[in-house]
Amino acid sequence: MSSVLVDSNVLIDVLGPDGPWRAWSASRLQAAAEEATLLINPVVYAELAVGYPSVEALEAALPQAWIRREEVPYPAAFLAARCYLEYRRRGGARTGVLPDFFVGAHAAIAGYRLLTRDAARYRTYFPRLELIAPDA
Repeated sequence: MSSVLVDSNVLIDVLGPDGPWRAWSASRLQAAAEEATLLINPVVYAELAVGYPSVEALEAALPQAWIRREEVPYPAAFLAARCYLEYRRRGGARTGVLPDFFVGAHAAIAGYRLLTRDAARYRTYFPRLELIAPDA
């Protein structure tokens, strides 16, 4: 069975208040769960944690039965740093993007597909990464 790393934006769409992306995110998450092992890493977990008052509340919200947790491999951390450096050299702003590089690098190094609705940066810095995204 293949694996799909799930970006925090998809989980926020599904677990958070109803919004314009909920239906897309829920349907793609369900489809991915039917054919692959779903994964999150500590970076995705941290991004989700912003919306919860406690670890217990986040743990209760996460669908434990079908999302496995995995650490970020050290080679992925190195790749994330290199891609982030390239981003900065191209004039990218500093705020709020480093987590995306960790997520993209983790998926790329591990050979996973990435379920996200924010594909532009991943396509630019991880061009061989297979994405499940709105425009894919």
